[in-house]
Amino acid sequence: MKTIEILGANRFENYTKTREGSRAIIIQDGKILLSHEIISGWWLIPGGGMEEGETPKDCVVREVEEETGLIVRPIEQFLILYEYYEEYRYTSYYFVCEVTGEGHMNLTDEEKRRGLMPEWLPLQEAIDMFSIYESYADVNEEKRGSYQREYMALREFLNFDSETLRQRRNTN
Repeated sequence: MKTIEILGANRFENYTKTREGSRAIIIQDGKILLSHEIISGWWLIPGGGMEEGETPKDCVVREVEEETGLIVRPIEQFLILYEYYEEYRYTSYYFVCEVTGEGHMNLTDEEKRRGLMPEWLPLQEAIDMFSIYESYADVNEEKRGSYQREYMALREFLNFDSETLRQRRNTN
């Protein structure tokens, strides 16, 4: 499993706060499921923060259902991504997931206010969109950082997916 660090320009010498969360890569018919904030226009890979006593796998299942209404099964964790901004170290656990059923969306008031909606985008379109993260550097550091995180995760997913396919071919 790969580990990546993103060092924000505004990071403090030492972090004093941490936040952990999980995110799901869900691909069907060449499209990826993303959470789209209609009001701000932001796109993110579905997921969010871990609750007390929750495992990364439990978190990704809960968060995907809350944000998209879909029930997923984590197939494999392929990435841990650490981000350092101000006094925080954010840890994101990325899983390849498959949809196993339908549940119920349960958005927070903030997510409702931002108009959060699940949407399927062609995978390459999502990669292209996240790849321009530096264009937000002077406009919105939070968006720049979020898009950089998602771009790096998708690049790593493509590497992971290619390597997994290659290994499966070699064992058959």
